[in-house]
Amino acid sequence: MLDIPCIIFAGGKSSRMGEDKSLLPFGGFKTLTEFQYSRLCKIFTNVYISCKSSDKFDFDAKFIQDDKNSSTFAPTTGFIAVFKALKTESFFALSVDSPFIDKSILTSLINASYDGVDATIARTAQGIEPLCGVYNRSLLKSFELMQKTDTHKLGFLLKNSNTRYLDFTNETLFLNLNYPHEYQQALKILKTKTINSTSL
Repeated sequence: MLDIPCIIFAGGKSSRMGEDKSLLPFGGFKTLTEFQYSRLCKIFTNVYISCKSSDKFDFDAKFIQDDKNSSTFAPTTGFIAVFKALKTESFFALSVDSPFIDKSILTSLINASYDGVDATIARTAQGIEPLCGVYNRSLLKSFELMQKTDTHKLGFLLKNSNTRYLDFTNETLFLNLNYPHEYQQALKILKTKTINSTSL
């Protein structure tokens, strides 16, 4: 089991999906969030779900809710809430809509993280994956400044921080379910077992 806390970010607006993607059925579970939580609890000792409100979920889990005074759906507020709720120096951030990130990717990123870097982030030929990597407490003040200035681009933060990028070649594993057609693609992958589900 991996000791670093894992945070599933499930507080987005899902505007491109047209409905709350965190609540879409997936992999035999009522919701994509529960699917993620179930599989990641087999990999990490502690798994939490970052969200605006836990009321929308009907399963038992450890939730970290955004500040009730925040109206933004950007992950910035979630990162601040996580750092305040947990006393750990670092945590693994993973988006709820990346259901195929497997243990080998998670372990590689954690092993590549070391003292002196602010974040260790996955990267493919398509670009960086801001919500797949290790974030360190050294970034807390930067997140607080971003919130104060209403700036929420994680890519900008990472570019201007001491970030280590780890390159991966299997882009299918990094499929993000942002649009309806990507959700349907993911369902087909599960059905045809294009990806070995035992590794998830």
